[in-house]
Amino acid sequence: MALTGRAALLSALGALVVGFVLPSWLGILTVQLTLLIAILCDLALAAPVRKLHFTRTGDTNVRLTGEAHIHLTITNPDRRPLRAQLRDAWPPSSFRPGDDIPASRHTLRIPGGERRRLTTTLRPTRRGDHHAVRVTVRSYGPLGLAARQGNHHIPWTLRVLPPFTSRKHLPAKLARLRELDGRTSILTRGEGTEFDSLRDYTPGDDTRSIDWRATARRQTVAVRTWRPERDRRILLVLETGRTSAGRVGDTPRLDASMDAALLLAALASRAGDHVDLLAYDRRVRASVLGRTARDLLPALTDALAPLEPELIEADARGLAATIHRHTPRRSLIVLFTGLDTAPMEEALLPVLPTLTQRNEVIVAAVADPRIEEMAAGRHTPQAVYAAAAAEQTRAARRRTADRLRRHGITVIDSTPTRLAPDLADAYLSLKSAGRL
Repeated sequence: MALTGRAALLSALGALVVGFVLPSWLGILTVQLTLLIAILCDLALAAPVRKLHFTRTGDTNVRLTGEAHIHLTITNPDRRPLRAQLRDAWPPSSFRPGDDIPASRHTLRIPGGERRRLTTTLRPTRRGDHHAVRVTVRSYGPLGLAARQGNHHIPWTLRVLPPFTSRKHLPAKLARLRELDGRTSILTRGEGTEFDSLRDYTPGDDTRSIDWRATARRQTVAVRTWRPERDRRILLVLETGRTSAGRVGDTPRLDASMDAALLLAALASRAGDHVDLLAYDRRVRASVLGRTARDLLPALTDALAPLEPELIEADARGLAATIHRHTPRRSLIVLFTGLDTAPMEEALLPVLPTLTQRNEVIVAAVADPRIEEMAAGRHTPQAVYAAAAAEQTRAARRRTADRLRRHGITVIDSTPTRLAPDLADAYLSLKSAGRL
């Protein structure tokens, strides 16, 4: 049971009546008894809360920058009309700051035996699975003095997918890919290549490439032309240890790596390559293997949505062994990790050469743009010390990157906004150089 502000106001007015009209125990008893009877009658006339029936429908997934609409249908099986306030409670990260109270609270009026549908609009600020907490209903009587209150658990899960903000770069990268494909589709002959087209025979062509059926149809000698195979293997590896939990600006490094991985996956799948994904620290946290180009992006976003960094040191040897198991043939391995000196030198550097023996390897790391800002500051003594620390950090990252490049590894060390396009450019450059 809950008392309303109207009951408190009547109680205050009753105190004035007692003080000025009936200043006696009889007056106190009369006023309070009258108010108590009114409250009890109002409570008895309020529709029961426990008998209400609830059904949820609506969106089950949404991108981080979007909004989801969750519908809640309430059925009042009682003959008494329901006058109520309802709160559809979700985790705070399901709403933008300041929007939780107006978005989650609703006013209801449902006649007996009827139903109504409410819509709660969620604008999540954090990816992952968001679970409905509870539905709280406060049912008021006709006088508005008292209310019945109860909670109901109506389960629903909304999966908030990565925003994939780097998709704005995809059209430009696809245009470059088409240009590259047209320039490098050199007409070749031999087994193990993809058929491209037919053309007229010219002196010097290998007679084994003559298509006799096409020659009979065209009444001119036709030869088959071929292009290099497109089904290259690409393995995206997200290292989800403690280094991926560091925040750059407002987002963790892992989120920036996810965005770059999604852009590269979209580009490579359009190029006809096979893309797989692993997330690993000391065990496999997520995997997407053997998907077709049509199913790849939905599968990747769904697998990455609930992924969170683990505050543990990644097992580099276990990571290398897992990569070897999933790359039975030559592949492009894109490892999203940090360039911090200690973890790289003690863990990853000893095992990375084993990966480069038969694979092409790219190491993609998220750089903090604040370091560049600090390095440019010279206006105060404190800024000079900060600039010196920033230069030391940059030098350490450059030394680590140079050591990786000496092993034949391509290193991408970019800010969160530049990591995705820079990685896509590196992929296209490898394709152009024939290293894939």
